[in-house]
Amino acid sequence: MSASLSEQLEHLPEYMGAHMLLCGVALLLGLCISLPMALLVVRRPRAAAVVLGSAGVIQTIPSLALLALMVPLLKSFGFLPALVALVLYSMLPILRNTVTGISQVDPNLTEAANALGLTPGQMLRLVEIPLALPIIVAGVRTSAVWVVGIATLSTPVGQTSLGNYIFGGLQTRNWTAVMVGCVLAAALALLIDLLLALAERGARLRRPMHTVLGLGALVVVLVTGSLWPHLATSRPPDTRQVVAPQTSAGAASQSAPVTSVRVGAKTFTEQYILAALMERHLRAAGLVVTRADSLGSTVAFDALCRSEIDVYVDYSGTLWANAMKRQDKAPPWKVLAELAGWLADRHGVRLLGALGFENAYALAMRRDRATQLGIATVQDLTHHAPLLAVGSDYEFFQRPEWRTLQQTYGLAFRETVSFDSTFMYPAVVENKVDIITAFSSDGRIAAYDLVVLDDPRHAFPPYDAVVLLSPRVATDAAVVGALQEMLGRIDVAHMRQANLMVDRDDDKWTPDQAAGWLDEQTRRP
Repeated sequence: MSASLSEQLEHLPEYMGAHMLLCGVALLLGLCISLPMALLVVRRPRAAAVVLGSAGVIQTIPSLALLALMVPLLKSFGFLPALVALVLYSMLPILRNTVTGISQVDPNLTEAANALGLTPGQMLRLVEIPLALPIIVAGVRTSAVWVVGIATLSTPVGQTSLGNYIFGGLQTRNWTAVMVGCVLAAALALLIDLLLALAERGARLRRPMHTVLGLGALVVVLVTGSLWPHLATSRPPDTRQVVAPQTSAGAASQSAPVTSVRVGAKTFTEQYILAALMERHLRAAGLVVTRADSLGSTVAFDALCRSEIDVYVDYSGTLWANAMKRQDKAPPWKVLAELAGWLADRHGVRLLGALGFENAYALAMRRDRATQLGIATVQDLTHHAPLLAVGSDYEFFQRPEWRTLQQTYGLAFRETVSFDSTFMYPAVVENKVDIITAFSSDGRIAAYDLVVLDDPRHAFPPYDAVVLLSPRVATDAAVVGALQEMLGRIDVAHMRQANLMVDRDDDKWTPDQAAGWLDEQTRRP
């Protein structure tokens, strides 16, 4: 077994256990809600149309969008928003198959039941449900496969799942991790479908033992899988395990010393490395550390404000534009000063300090393409932009910085293309797009020999990497002392090299290994 595969399988109990728990609870709740609702409206065509139509509308919402929407709606993070979204997605197949199955029962049989004097309730229980059961179970099979697949998308909202393999692997170009996540999710879906197929066959052939066996085996698999992390006591617990939210700031006692800290990270390589670096320092201070990786930008900030995570690294320009909604320009020192005051006054969050480097958005092109067109600055793009395609990560074109960039230079590109940041750099190298919004601390700029265009009008705000502390740990001496050791130490050259160590295809390092190298290179004597 290769070292890379072995490293990924170390996380299997936590990721698979959390995934199966989420899927099992979502399926159970979906069945408990959908089946009674279907039985209630099955004899009321108008009500059935409304219920099925509503469930159908939910299915039209992209699954990742629905998961993200649950976070602000429920004002929660992790298991609850993921569960609610999955329950909503699970309902349509069960509702539709139950209504359809009962409606298609042979009218001659229902007339015979009426002739025998059965009440509507008795007819439903003794005739219609047993006859429709194969179709109902088929709906549950469809729902189960959907839930298992969509649950992999719950990682960005803070819920550990097999999606941790996929999201983390995509961002660090670790294709072994992506493969493991995909294969395990597919295998789990096939296993659950196989067991439900056995139950469906038993219902269709009137063999109750097969139905009981299939459903019983499914319960055993889901329960055993959910308990797997607690049963796997032969190795230390995974530090990336997502646990229940911490006590809110309002209920926390500031005088009591903190013993455990939850470190968050967004969905790209640099964030994983910095989260691992903070984990090293916090553990060295004797604190218990858990991790919540691959969080969406807004999700991470909101979770920090509610003390559902305790610390993560953000960037001053992101907070300035997205959190504070500021579009004016200011020098880096003023941005940091105003951010610190705003975060403390509005959210009780402490901006501990800057790490020493900036990870700014910057427009980048292939060197030969820039030379051919005579482009060295963003200003030079003004006349060429209508003929060029620009690519970026899936977030940038929705950010205020994009509108500011367009307005500042009068840019109107031929096409905008969104990528996962992993594929953005190869896209410009392979001429799929002409320009990308690169990250200034990304090692792939040098690795791919890209030219970063100067921004003479300073359309982009400063993006100093800063450490943020939640209200729960803002004044804790151990946490503050451990993380202050990192401040001002990391320059952009070292950060680029650490990022490249993880992103390159040959001699690839893990984020933890890169964090160890970065710590050694930047540690004060």
